[in-house]
Amino acid sequence: MKNEDTICAIATAPGNSGVGIIRISGENSIEIADKIFFPANKKSLADFSDRKIIFGHIKNFDGKIIDEVILLIMRSPKSYTKENVVEIQSHGGSVVLREILKLTLESGARLAERGEFTKRAFLNGRIDLSQAQAVLDIIQAKTSTALDAAQNRLAGKTSKKIREIRSEILEVLAHIEAVIDFPEDDVDEIFTDDIRKKIFVQIEKISNFLKNKNSGKILREGLETAIIGKPNVGKSSLLNFLAETDRAIVTEIPGTTRDSIEEFINIRGVPLKIIDTAGIRNSENIVEKIGIDKAKNFAETAELILALFDGSKNLSEEDEEIFKLIENKNAVILLTKSDLPQILTEEQIKHFTNEKIFSVSTKTGEGFEKVFDEIINRVGNIDAENIFVRDEREADLLRRSLKHLQEAEKTAENNFGIDFISIDLRAALELLSEITGESVTEDVINEIFSKFCIGK
Repeated sequence: MKNEDTICAIATAPGNSGVGIIRISGENSIEIADKIFFPANKKSLADFSDRKIIFGHIKNFDGKIIDEVILLIMRSPKSYTKENVVEIQSHGGSVVLREILKLTLESGARLAERGEFTKRAFLNGRIDLSQAQAVLDIIQAKTSTALDAAQNRLAGKTSKKIREIRSEILEVLAHIEAVIDFPEDDVDEIFTDDIRKKIFVQIEKISNFLKNKNSGKILREGLETAIIGKPNVGKSSLLNFLAETDRAIVTEIPGTTRDSIEEFINIRGVPLKIIDTAGIRNSENIVEKIGIDKAKNFAETAELILALFDGSKNLSEEDEEIFKLIENKNAVILLTKSDLPQILTEEQIKHFTNEKIFSVSTKTGEGFEKVFDEIINRVGNIDAENIFVRDEREADLLRRSLKHLQEAEKTAENNFGIDFISIDLRAALELLSEITGESVTEDVINEIFSKFCIGK
């Protein structure tokens, strides 16, 4: 697919910084840049070789200097998009970047859509769809483990595994179709049993991928973790402790937190999306009641609950309501304020729950290493080297392809006819090719790249 337009965008994050980058990609990139960039040595950009840093100035059409910049040319196909690419590195002020972008647009480029540079890299065959999504994951990585997993995907490890499976299925399919094309040769049981065994090997591979299907989602989005408890039990103090910053307001006044506060934290390479909720109690304040309803909803939907109970006080009716909320949920019980004289005991809590109980103090840090051990134990081992499923879309494609392979194996085992085997094998191949983008609809492509930022 050929892209006729030359596109441009600011490639660096909004706000002021030391350096900002304007990226231009397309057949006319160099000609467009030549209209607004004036090299210090007075040469035309056509006279410069690839990947040479060129010093000069950006000027408007009246000859006024906008900024002192350096410019880099990357000619097709040796560029990110496999098109002619020009990058202008200016000072990072928002005004100067907008002025340069405006001049680029007035010189014949159009503003890039979200993710369009990476989309062109995919459409031009530089990367496959799995690698393209890895670019977004690298940008959004919240922990070093998430970054490692994304880098592995960008390096093509997932694509390689999928293509290996497809290659094995294609080989089986070729054998079947060769037999179908020469019906005078009888199909014996040895042949169908050999086919069944080869299909089973691919079933095992895909099944192993799906065993870790949640790890990719956790690394990208974080494990949704709700902090639940009555007012003044230490929920906001816990959020601040985990985030290592004063993210939430902490006072002695009950009901300070009236809305949920979210923060990503890193627990030994696993990102947690921590949600500090309003204290659960009976309240007549309409704003606080809305916050309490939200807290109860988070208790229903969160993947992990940190349920807090004040160790320096006796259990109350509010605490008993918390126990009801977390019943049959994935909850870790925290007995807070262990630095104060303790009144509430673990034995009292065990009358309401069989969950593990951890005594902690946000002032001293006591008990949190054991809490982190428990969280990691519940999440399970997340090994960046063995994460091959990025999201639910890929998991669904793998599940459906697995079902077709299982049907093909059953057909072979029951000797129903090799032509029926080939139908399921072809369906599995089609689904696997959607992961790498070899067979994918335009709507899916547009949906995937719409999640990117403009400029990437």
